[in-house]
Amino acid sequence: MGAIELRAVEKWFDELQVIKGIDLDIKDGEFIIFVGPSGCGKSTLLRMIGGLEETSRGAIVLDGTDVTDQPPSKRGLSMVFQSYALYPHMSVRDNMGFSLKTAGAPKAEIAEKVNEAARVLKLEPLLDRRPKDMSGGQRQRVAIGRSIVRAPTAFLFDEPLSNLDAALRVEMRLEIARLHQSLKTTMIYVTHDQVEAMTLADRIVVLDAGRIAQVGTPRDLYNHPADLFVAQFIGSPKMNVLPCGAADGAFMLQGGRGSAFDMARGAPAHLGIRPEHIVLGAAGSGNCDGTVEVVEYLGADSYVFVNCGPLGVVNVRVSGAEEHAVGQDVGLSFPPERLHFFGADGKAV
Repeated sequence: MGAIELRAVEKWFDELQVIKGIDLDIKDGEFIIFVGPSGCGKSTLLRMIGGLEETSRGAIVLDGTDVTDQPPSKRGLSMVFQSYALYPHMSVRDNMGFSLKTAGAPKAEIAEKVNEAARVLKLEPLLDRRPKDMSGGQRQRVAIGRSIVRAPTAFLFDEPLSNLDAALRVEMRLEIARLHQSLKTTMIYVTHDQVEAMTLADRIVVLDAGRIAQVGTPRDLYNHPADLFVAQFIGSPKMNVLPCGAADGAFMLQGGRGSAFDMARGAPAHLGIRPEHIVLGAAGSGNCDGTVEVVEYLGADSYVFVNCGPLGVVNVRVSGAEEHAVGQDVGLSFPPERLHFFGADGKAV
């Protein structure tokens, strides 16, 4: 079992409050990702769950037991850090089995658990190597294997892929996803990379300045952001946000053309639309016009940056097969079902 509850948890460093009353229920076997900008409190919250940071107020409950005041060794959790922290003079086999050895486990049991973890992580050919003879991705797998042999109640990952290059990050994302499917153990994962969050998580917890901005599945957060912060943090490239208003049953864009809007929903101050949902056409068509300033060709896709005057520069994602010239006048159409509206307070309307 690996159900974890956070009940109004807070963290203070003297007079500075960094975690501001968080309530969260994590189900057994769930893959939860804490995501947010630097300084939002995601690593601090993870360390509080692991017992590496004291909880100032509130309670942390693991499988129905309050572990708030228990040391890390009593919680049955295992952490994988950004730093591999492997012993350089030990083989992979010895690194992975070290915690069991220090706990006094029998040699046969250690060998069995190390071999099983090596099989899951495809490390069998590397068991007799030392860390200096392996790539960064292999070292990170050894660090994960060291956690697996302990059979923890839950795994806590603190930005484990940030030291790897882009290709290795993709490879390790796949490894971690397979690992979760194989072990079916609760995993809590911290990252600032929303692509990792979208591809790995069962649910994402978006943190903003020590508070939860929104919790939901990747699809929920992408399609139904609760506020402007979540709307622009989730999704790559980020959502376009344009100033707007509403009158006489229609939303209005400065220097553009609006369409029907239900004022009973509230007064919109911002219109959001994702780059891939905008349709480029001839000038004079659609909701606003602009001039192409920059085209970024990426092969399968292109990003077309259109200067729409008082509305600012709008990023449009189109097929890489389309060709658009800098200086070209274009019209931008916003499909009504793809629009997001936010009030002056930034909350979704």
